[in-house]
Amino acid sequence: MTAILGLSAFYHDSAAALVVDGRIVAAAQEERFTRKKHDPAFPSLASEYCLKEAGISLDELDYVAFYDKPLVKFERLLESYLAYAPSGFKSFGMALPVWLKEKLHTRKAIRSGLNRPDLKAPLVFLDHHESHAASAFYSSPFEEAAILTLDGVGEWSTTTLGVGKGHKITLTEQLQFPHSLGLLYSAFTYYCGFRVNSGEYKLMGLAPYGVPKYADTITDKLIDLKPDGSFWMDQSYFNYAAGLTMTGPKFHQLFGREPRKAESQIEQFHCDMAASIQAATEKIMMLQACHAYERTGQKNLVLAGGVALNCVANGKIMRDGPFEKIWIQPAAGDAGGALGAAQFVWHQLLDKPREVNPDLDSQRGSFLGPKFEGDEIAEVLRRENVPFDQYTNRDELYSQMCELLEGENIVGLFQGRMEFGPRALGARSIIGDPRSSKMQANMNLKIKFRESFRPFAPIVMREHAHEWFEIGSDQESPYMLIVAPVLEKHRVKMDTDEMKAMTDDPDLRRRVNIVRSSIPAVTHVDYSARLQTIDSERNPFVHGLLNAFHERTGCPILVNTSFNVRGEPIVCRPEEALRCFISTEMDALVLENCIIRKDKLGPEALAAATAARDKYLSQFDLD
Repeated sequence: MTAILGLSAFYHDSAAALVVDGRIVAAAQEERFTRKKHDPAFPSLASEYCLKEAGISLDELDYVAFYDKPLVKFERLLESYLAYAPSGFKSFGMALPVWLKEKLHTRKAIRSGLNRPDLKAPLVFLDHHESHAASAFYSSPFEEAAILTLDGVGEWSTTTLGVGKGHKITLTEQLQFPHSLGLLYSAFTYYCGFRVNSGEYKLMGLAPYGVPKYADTITDKLIDLKPDGSFWMDQSYFNYAAGLTMTGPKFHQLFGREPRKAESQIEQFHCDMAASIQAATEKIMMLQACHAYERTGQKNLVLAGGVALNCVANGKIMRDGPFEKIWIQPAAGDAGGALGAAQFVWHQLLDKPREVNPDLDSQRGSFLGPKFEGDEIAEVLRRENVPFDQYTNRDELYSQMCELLEGENIVGLFQGRMEFGPRALGARSIIGDPRSSKMQANMNLKIKFRESFRPFAPIVMREHAHEWFEIGSDQESPYMLIVAPVLEKHRVKMDTDEMKAMTDDPDLRRRVNIVRSSIPAVTHVDYSARLQTIDSERNPFVHGLLNAFHERTGCPILVNTSFNVRGEPIVCRPEEALRCFISTEMDALVLENCIIRKDKLGPEALAAATAARDKYLSQFDLD
């Protein structure tokens, strides 16, 4: 047995992953255990979980793999500050103590984080984009594929292109810092008032409300874009290389105003800016995908890195790009680097072959986190004096859940192993009826406590996806990383007044709540949907629920959003699910085979829930 623990840490979304003899045994982000969103700390608790899941100790580890090379990253930091001296002195002064105290001593930090100063397993440090590439290719169902990795920055690389064949990866081309598609997108995230490294998906959700009127300005002024998708960024407009902000005065002068302050009113200008950078990003990614196809001659493409979470661009590459199939790493950001590091050691460094299943990727749904059994959950509920109904017959459980959903109730779903990656895929989800015209607003304002303009995703039976969305009958989106339009036949025709309201109303809440299709809760303002296809092999429970709902309603779709409130990580344990349920206006909670109904909690519990909600939300930074 060869056990390899992969780690990512110290920037954002720290994680641990365990690979044993090439098989992915466990993987989880540290935030799910510490309850600190995007926690960058060493993944001590995630590592502990992974070892426990495999039933092994630290002494049985053969290798510990870290997802990047800190010394090379520090070299880039020093060279960047020297290049911009003396303007970057303040930023350098803030960064240097952290490096001297922690990041330059990663070997010591790893041993300390694992609580084993005498750790025997060799430590292996991988290149950041090698880790991304490995996580994409080795997890994919392809024997051969072109590889694209795109993020903010690793050590020096910001984008890499290569090819994977069998169990070997070769990266042949790269873009280097400060020229970065991830940082370009993050600059607009910052400029539009959202938090960098966590608000990019908000910007993507805002884009359909706008017109890409500044897209040419981006490609004409901010970057010099080449036909192969490579580009040069004019750093006079930006401040991230050596400053404390993403954009600079010249950027603000170009677009005519200062950055939006967080939580202030979103105006049409910000919608147009979001649409513009989204259009530019899609153009760049398509050019890079076409270049990858020409250079590698491969029919398949795999993607990783934070930019690969741009599911709108992914959908366009899938529909309009040159590749027959694409596969995107579900934990595409830094968390997935932990998995890629472990896989790279096994396949590339130890020269171990892969077992490839062309019909199923090796992450098998990415359900790699902790699981809690029904009897264990029932004991928790009894201890908390929570009334519940427990069902031993799954069909009866499905029947009760469908009845709740048809009644426009919002249901928390906690079942099986927790997802690895940023998306809730049916294990730690909040679900509802997509046919309800009020579901989107209710989920946003009463459950998620988040911006009302943001759309929700549909989960759909894979065999019926092509009947509702513009996706081929042989295509899938198991990890909610593809956006596809709702088919014309399911759309609702609008009159002139409705069309005007959709495009001109400054209140985004009114725009998003206009009924656009027979599944309005998951149809965005541009008729798009970020869909997740559900099959019986990866997720038999949710597939069975969708089948039961389909038989009753004729609709094989449900609304799916992550089981958390704004500012909090996705729930991990049943206690956290119960607390989130009580602290929101969720109507029911399904914990494995146990159902809790809010209306059965009694007046005292409901009054306590209202107080708990306010106290609970006050713990988090809701930016």
